[in-house]
Amino acid sequence: MGDRWYSEAVVYCLDIDTYADSDGDGVGDLRGLIGRLDYLARLGVTCLWLHPIHPSPNRDDGYDVTDFYNVDPRFGTLGDFAELLHQAHNRGIRVIIDLVVNHTSDQHPWFQSARSSPDSPYRDWYVWADEAPPDRRQGMVFPGEQDETWSYDRTAKAWYYHRFYRFQPDLNLGNPAVREEIKKIVSFWLQLGVSGFRIDAVPFIIELTEPGNPDSPKDFEFLTELRQHAQWRRADAVLLAEANVEPAELVHYFGDRGGSANRLHMLFDFMLNGRLVLALARQDPEPIIAALRDTPELPYGGQWATFLRNHDEIDLSRLTAEQREQVFERFGPDEGMRLFGRGIRRRFAPMLGNDRRRIELAYALQFSLRGTPVLRYGEEIGMGEELSLPGRDAIRTPMQWSFQENAGFSTAPATELIRPVITGGEYGYERVNVTAQRHDAGSLLSWFERMIRTLREAPEVGSGRCTDIDQVLPAGVLAHRADGPTGTMVFLHNLGTEDVTVDLGELYAEAELPGDVLADQEYGPVGKLDALALAGYGYRWIRLHRGQGQLG
Repeated sequence: MGDRWYSEAVVYCLDIDTYADSDGDGVGDLRGLIGRLDYLARLGVTCLWLHPIHPSPNRDDGYDVTDFYNVDPRFGTLGDFAELLHQAHNRGIRVIIDLVVNHTSDQHPWFQSARSSPDSPYRDWYVWADEAPPDRRQGMVFPGEQDETWSYDRTAKAWYYHRFYRFQPDLNLGNPAVREEIKKIVSFWLQLGVSGFRIDAVPFIIELTEPGNPDSPKDFEFLTELRQHAQWRRADAVLLAEANVEPAELVHYFGDRGGSANRLHMLFDFMLNGRLVLALARQDPEPIIAALRDTPELPYGGQWATFLRNHDEIDLSRLTAEQREQVFERFGPDEGMRLFGRGIRRRFAPMLGNDRRRIELAYALQFSLRGTPVLRYGEEIGMGEELSLPGRDAIRTPMQWSFQENAGFSTAPATELIRPVITGGEYGYERVNVTAQRHDAGSLLSWFERMIRTLREAPEVGSGRCTDIDQVLPAGVLAHRADGPTGTMVFLHNLGTEDVTVDLGELYAEAELPGDVLADQEYGPVGKLDALALAGYGYRWIRLHRGQGQLG
């Protein structure tokens, strides 16, 4: 795949502390993850995205870092991490890690020094104000959990800026020393062997904060610098980032030099994510069609990362208030299922009523759209959420491996687990686990393995051009195509409940392959495309033709 390996990747994201515990202390660790690499390889994963791995007080699930050059001792050692990279590489799996450099923990030695004296060499590594800024109660990322973005520090006798929680002071990107330190961090981990980074909170990192100015300027050129530095260290290094901003702003994050992206390689497609969830709620594909048409064209080398579920709430902030309420009513009817007034803190299986047809439809749709698919751990077996846990922890419960105690996650007493395992009921580990599904050809896990295998045999899906098929279709049906040097695929997805017949005969004569590449049921030979049966909640992936570059 070369330097654009990410365009054909299947990314799997996980928290080390809730994935697999090898030493029985109740916390997942690197050795535990190494022991599960064969499972991930069989699933078809080609890239692991690890959430924060650094030492931390863990007041925000590791996003409050105290040492950027080490591994949280609960997870193991740098040697264990190097072994993970080696073993993953042997299985064709790359590893990227979270780069959390918008802020540090307030316990980080840099901040402790900065607050100790105005003359500290680290004072200007953070953003300070002598007086309370008038905009200090604006711009909170977590409304309801934080009430200001500037807090007074009695030791420093000054106000410090924190876009997130008060224990996460923001670093000052306007300071050249901070910029160089971030590059040093990037160099350290690339030299160790990671394939890149998922950059947390990138719009806030590049914000050159000015006290009293809620619209502080952004330094996009730092992203250019960071990419140049990363690729100097490793030519195929990838920078994936989250930037939940207006569509018109997105092009600035990719950059464009001579028609090629020269800043970030990949961005999460928040616009498509919100519209996809809205479409599922309405059983109407129009929001997806609008997202495909409204999203800006990317420069060469730029790539979207698509997702249904990530490690945070399902963020609906890009929808209108009316659209958001429609999604809440369908998928988060209880107030306790919602978060920050903009999101849903649930996993997809329970959101879809544990209806296997709807779960398959949702993920077949995500994986068939343009971009690189990202899968959250546990979704492949239909895990549920634990709403008794606070905030986003509801969807951060331990991976359910088996029928054994603690779902096979850990041998520690249940009271000592990092978070409780889901027990009992429809989503308890007694019913939902890897062991139960591994040897069942009809299980959700087996379906994910087949679907991912199919995707990897069709590179045009991730790296080609994705367009909706603009013609009259039955209600609830989305038809789109993917075109690339490796061939052309046509996809039909029925978001509605009624069985329908789709006529694409005026556009395409017949398919090259006699059967569906992937489908929710056996529909028989494809043949001509003028009378394609499609069940309620059904889907069909059809190979129109192969290109010269087709693999296999």
